[in-house]
Amino acid sequence: MEMELTALHWIYVVFIALIIGFMVKRRDTTLICIIGIFLLALVATGSLASSISGIFNSFIFAITELMSTILIISIIVAMSTVLTKSGINDVMIAPFAKFIKNPTLAFWVIGIVMMVISWFFWPSPAVALLGAVLLPVALRAGLPALGVAMAMNLFGHGIALSGDFIIQAAPKLTGDAASIPVGDVIAASIPLVITMGVVTTLSAFILLKRDMKLGRIKADNEGFVQDQTISEDLLTLGQKKFFAVFIPIAFLLDVVALSILKLQGGDATALVGGTAVFILLVLSLVAHKQHGLEKSTAYLIQGFQFGFKVFGPVIPIAAFFYLGDSGFNQIIGDYLPKTSLGIVNDLGAALAASVPLTKEIAAVTLTGIGAITGLDGSGFSGISLAGSVAKLFGTAIGGGTATLTALGQITAIWVGGGTLIPWALIPAAAICNVSPFELARRNLLPVTIGLAVTTIVAMFLI
Repeated sequence: MEMELTALHWIYVVFIALIIGFMVKRRDTTLICIIGIFLLALVATGSLASSISGIFNSFIFAITELMSTILIISIIVAMSTVLTKSGINDVMIAPFAKFIKNPTLAFWVIGIVMMVISWFFWPSPAVALLGAVLLPVALRAGLPALGVAMAMNLFGHGIALSGDFIIQAAPKLTGDAASIPVGDVIAASIPLVITMGVVTTLSAFILLKRDMKLGRIKADNEGFVQDQTISEDLLTLGQKKFFAVFIPIAFLLDVVALSILKLQGGDATALVGGTAVFILLVLSLVAHKQHGLEKSTAYLIQGFQFGFKVFGPVIPIAAFFYLGDSGFNQIIGDYLPKTSLGIVNDLGAALAASVPLTKEIAAVTLTGIGAITGLDGSGFSGISLAGSVAKLFGTAIGGGTATLTALGQITAIWVGGGTLIPWALIPAAAICNVSPFELARRNLLPVTIGLAVTTIVAMFLI
């Protein structure tokens, strides 16, 4: 059945192109996003008042969706501040400094550790666990904060999340949609995940080293840890050593709890965030003694100021892209066609219905569908559509359903799960105190190269 596309769909496509163009030109996209929200609401409702209200309501929706991420980042920053002020951070990073001695080791060690932890607990809590400890080590080794963010982002939200071999949430969704076993999706995804991961991370690293050599990116130890007040004489050396051991153990116990209780996603992030709050309070009371109560509040305020400062520019663009999925009905109302699955899913389905079928075209189309449905910044919302289309294409060309399913899954998650959509990669960007827009720009070429090569490999595997 051919998907009905309306003026709303085409307006959305035009503004996606404008937003991408402005990002490439390093221009701010806030005004473009707000105009896009206004026009979508105006065309849908025909009411000027509703359209103006829609802008505000879209911001509320975006903030609500992003709140858990804002909180975890703010709390981790607050905890890191007291670690730095008390001198505990210096003691904690000393063992890592012995192994991470140069930018190359910093990039690959941080990336691989991030990937392994993300396989078991997903990337968001992994960023929180690793960022506060390994960022200063990497900076001292000469890797820029942007390089740290790229490593955590590409290995965690890219490689680990797109394969999802351990938790298996992604292959379960795509496998069910394609009516094939989860094991088939995982088996088919292994060569594609390896191809995508190797090509993308190598491309990113080569481009990063080139730009460092040319002076376009400077290893000047930027990052929020270095921006805080220098270490103060608040604790004895013995106390610093005790907390330097206690804090990693506390987070290690989180890892054990996550495994035993089978917590993931938001639940895992909540456990890590609660532990960080506990550590913050204990350190404030011990380090500042009678002023501990007031200082704990001051640290939290500092963290929240940082969090909202980082997220401020992201809220308008997130608000626009949320209109591409379930956010449209909640923000503007039920104005899409009755058969609509959301603007981005409709666009993906229309693309699938409009192309002739060979295995090469099938592979390119699945990549396109994955990329389009990933534009809502979730990565997961469109993978069921990718699975369904893969089943149709596999039947039509006489095979390759599992490979096509895996390709659509990998593309959707790499694009929308946190490597190209600015608000989806905020955890890594915020922990490293870099612009999420700049991180998205840095990732664009390596991820595009990776997707192109992976699509070609998929053609041979179908």
